[in-house]
Amino acid sequence: MRVVSREVGPFRENSYLVIDEETGHAVLVDPGDEGDQIIAMVESSGAKLDAVWITHAHLDHIGAISEVRRRFGNVPVYLHPVDRPVYDTASLFAEQYGVPFEQPDAPDRDLAHGDVVRVGNLAFDVIHAPGHSPGHVVFHGNGILLGGDVLFAGSIGRTDLPMANPTHMQETLTRLAELPRETTVYPGHGGATTIGAELDSNPFLNGIANVKRNAH
Repeated sequence: MRVVSREVGPFRENSYLVIDEETGHAVLVDPGDEGDQIIAMVESSGAKLDAVWITHAHLDHIGAISEVRRRFGNVPVYLHPVDRPVYDTASLFAEQYGVPFEQPDAPDRDLAHGDVVRVGNLAFDVIHAPGHSPGHVVFHGNGILLGGDVLFAGSIGRTDLPMANPTHMQETLTRLAELPRETTVYPGHGGATTIGAELDSNPFLNGIANVKRNAH
């Protein structure tokens, strides 16, 4: 497996290409902006693009979907249905922020907690991870977490946005704290980290770890 990324757009969002090197198939996770850069990332990899997986539907994570689909033949877009209101109103928020945005067509496939999604021979578990947005999901497998805007190096995703929920975010973080410490986290913004590093140093996560330790 190989993970390639591009930081795109005014929000400096990370778009990821996950490649199964055995089969040469790949998926895009959160193609957020600067479609030309994302298309170049796919083409330079030499992999065949199978799908687009969306962790959540904020405008900075979906802004290049239309360009990608025009180039690669309407590859299917996967999204948790609870995030459809976020997806469908993304252009309105883009107007408020004053950023260019092309509203993508409706997604093709619904994601649900417990689903297994595949690219080539690689399988990833879909974990519903609300808090930053109601239908936020993360993809866990093969030693990595494609985490969207839940967990960052030293921080977490915002919970003061429309349709965000701090209580749900806390529940999500508690769930992610159960993942193996060596899991590499590829977040929607900023550099990669690990679950272990965040349990040790992230104030939003090490409090959970301390509670768990004191409970035993």
